[in-house]
Amino acid sequence: MSDRIRLIAGLGNPGAEYEHTRHNAGAWLVEELARSEGIRLSPDKKFHGFSGKGMIGGQECWLLIPTTFMNLSGQAVQALASFYKLKPEEILVVHDELDLPAGQARFKTGGGHGGQNGLRDIIAKLGNNRNFHRLRIGIGHPGDKNKVTGHVLGRPGKNEKSAMEAAIDEALRVVPDAVAGDMAKAMNRLHSFKG
Repeated sequence: MSDRIRLIAGLGNPGAEYEHTRHNAGAWLVEELARSEGIRLSPDKKFHGFSGKGMIGGQECWLLIPTTFMNLSGQAVQALASFYKLKPEEILVVHDELDLPAGQARFKTGGGHGGQNGLRDIIAKLGNNRNFHRLRIGIGHPGDKNKVTGHVLGRPGKNEKSAMEAAIDEALRVVPDAVAGDMAKAMNRLHSFKG
């Protein structure tokens, strides 16, 4: 058993023009989680985002969607974590992942930022601590590094979007195990999912 999760942060960019882009996959999952668990997300200036608290898998947990831009995500995560004295090990960050195809989602604990600017900022703001958990939502890679920005800030096609939604649905089914501290069980189930 690992530490239970006390904060789930879903990364994205604020504003209507970004709402349906691949880069907002983390925010999509947290919005869906709030909806399914009946947790109200309210704007909170102190935490630079929308936040709410409720019960997930029998445990009290904070949900957070930063309203900073992606590259300042750490501002929101660090503000809530330091206010409630949360350790990095009690944080799960949900983000889009170029290195996974659409239709896949994977848990990971620790590690670098892999070029993901939200993670880069969170690592920096948590005092270079990388020990938080990540839930990576696959968005696929466009195949050329020069096309990455357009890809992440673009909207997925119909088939790609339904593959991403299937992976998010499956991830939502295992989040209660992760929140309860059984990351191994959550990983085993999610990582065997074939979208």
